[in-house]
Amino acid sequence: MSKLFWNALLAAPVTAGLAFSGAAMAVTSVDTLEQASADAPVQLAQITSVSQLSDVMPSDWAFQALRNLVETYGCIQGYPDGTFKGGRSLSRYEFAAGLNACLDVMAVLISQSAVNPDDIAAIRRLQEEYQAELATLRGRVDALEAETATLRAQQFSTTTKLRGQADMHLVIPFDKLEPTETSTSVATRARLNFDTSLTGDDRLRIRLQGAQGNALGDFGGLNNASGGTYSAVRIDDFYYRFPLGSLADITLAATGMSGDDWVTSTIVPFGDYSVADAGGPQFYDFGGSTSGGAGVGVSFGLGSALAIDLGYTAGYPGAGDPSVGVFAAADQSYIGQISFIPDGFLNVAATYIHSDGVGALGETGAIDTFAGLLKLDFGSFFVAGHGAYSDYEGGNDFSWNAGVGFDDFLLEGSAAGIYAAGLPRYSDEANPFLVEGYYSIPFSKYLSVTPAIIYGDAKFGGDDDSTGLWGALRATFTF
Repeated sequence: MSKLFWNALLAAPVTAGLAFSGAAMAVTSVDTLEQASADAPVQLAQITSVSQLSDVMPSDWAFQALRNLVETYGCIQGYPDGTFKGGRSLSRYEFAAGLNACLDVMAVLISQSAVNPDDIAAIRRLQEEYQAELATLRGRVDALEAETATLRAQQFSTTTKLRGQADMHLVIPFDKLEPTETSTSVATRARLNFDTSLTGDDRLRIRLQGAQGNALGDFGGLNNASGGTYSAVRIDDFYYRFPLGSLADITLAATGMSGDDWVTSTIVPFGDYSVADAGGPQFYDFGGSTSGGAGVGVSFGLGSALAIDLGYTAGYPGAGDPSVGVFAAADQSYIGQISFIPDGFLNVAATYIHSDGVGALGETGAIDTFAGLLKLDFGSFFVAGHGAYSDYEGGNDFSWNAGVGFDDFLLEGSAAGIYAAGLPRYSDEANPFLVEGYYSIPFSKYLSVTPAIIYGDAKFGGDDDSTGLWGALRATFTF
């Protein structure tokens, strides 16, 4: 009995080095609560065999000791990812948690047979040594249980998460562009996303959106604005996405999906932060459907780096009547894209879009667009851009953008970039030209502020002065 008892006692330091007790795992989940809310919750099963620890090999010097602790005493649990992390430093809290797990085993042993008084004295010394850590650990677990109970009682829904975003813009013309951009303007947009999952792998999204104002209308507008007034709050997205086994993801949309909404990645990341919409490849919107409607999309993942995306949108421009039928809609478009997006230096994609009906600037007739997209990641900065050739009734058009961006520029979580763009026009006039420099600053996980300087030449033709210079400031709230 004494030998078995001391084996359990001497196991405690090793125990804490590889694992947590159930209480310690509850504490760890506090730090991962935000991530777990987006994905499946982190849950840890009891380790019953050392083979469940993926980074422990039979050749390791402590393998036999670890196997004995796991399979004989059962007082060890691994990290959430099923690893041992044997080379990692051990904190006093982790040691206390591991010691507590083995003390529970000792309590069972004590209840089953007599124990030497010297052994009991040794246990008491250990308990006194780590009394503060164990008390702190119990307090943190109690606080976590209370917080969890509150969250369960006050949660919005067991299946639906509510997420929101609000964008506020201030755009100041330093050099007026007559007659459209002549004074300081304000533009705002608010979105509420209701995301529901029925199986854990699917998503039903219903988005409510209201917006008021815009700017840079001769260059495609602002990235996070869409005009209108708040008297017309509408359902901007309504779709259901689900996996088809391990082969593909299927998306069925009632409204809101078109162009780049169907693709896994747009490759060129300026549009993630730019104030002007020109930061995103505009050919997705200009060459395809420009109005909400029914649609279906399929995304295939081939290995870890290759994706194939296909999408169809039946749009209803203006006051169009969706009752005419999906395949008789006035504004139909089709998109196909193949993307190579590994976690490495090179990301590249090729895209084809066909639009049957009304294009972005009101012209009629079919539009066929062929595009290539490229990103080169150098670690501290990236170079990216795209080119798109469009063929339409009466002519053709070429649009592009290119630039350089910096992640974590001066501040962690920030993004800076400068790019130039020749925008789609689909007319005999020259394509509008725009240059923007932006710097997105995260003030917290709920607020980012992006100042930008924007120069544009609308290429009106004739003797008109078609250039303008703007200073812009955007605040984005997420909640």
